[in-house]
Amino acid sequence: KKSEQELKDEEMELFTKYYMEWKGGKKSDSISYASIPRFYYRLPAEDEVLLQKLREESRAVFLQRKSRELLDNEELQNLWFLLDKHQTSPMIGEEAMINYENFLKVGEKAGPKCKQFFTAKIFAKLLHNDPYGRISIMQFFNYVMRKG
Repeated sequence: KKSEQELKDEEMELFTKYYMEWKGGKKSDSISYASIPRFYYRLPAEDEVLLQKLREESRAVFLQRKSRELLDNEELQNLWFLLDKHQTSPMIGEEAMINYENFLKVGEKAGPKCKQFFTAKIFAKLLHNDPYGRISIMQFFNYVMRKG
């Protein structure tokens, strides 16, 4: 039988062992720590001029890339022209509609920047109780303008 002091010593030893593993003193046998990517990087301090410049430059490059992905005015006009040209009758009041087949045709002609908007998922998202299975051209165009 162990004495009370031996039990306390053993408990302290186990506590220290697990604490050191948790703090990173000893590497765990698990390899998941190596595969989890780092997701937080601290902001550079005021005296770290080079890191601040790097951060500003990388942000500018990111924003330029995102800006190139946006549709410009001419591309939006072309998209509207194609949608209007391929509308599916009958109209609902003043609202022009388009079915899935014509939707895909417009997607092929619209260009590479628009390709991301011509998916079955987006068509289904905008589909509302139309008896002919069509979506509103105006709703789709507004969706593209909001998301693009």
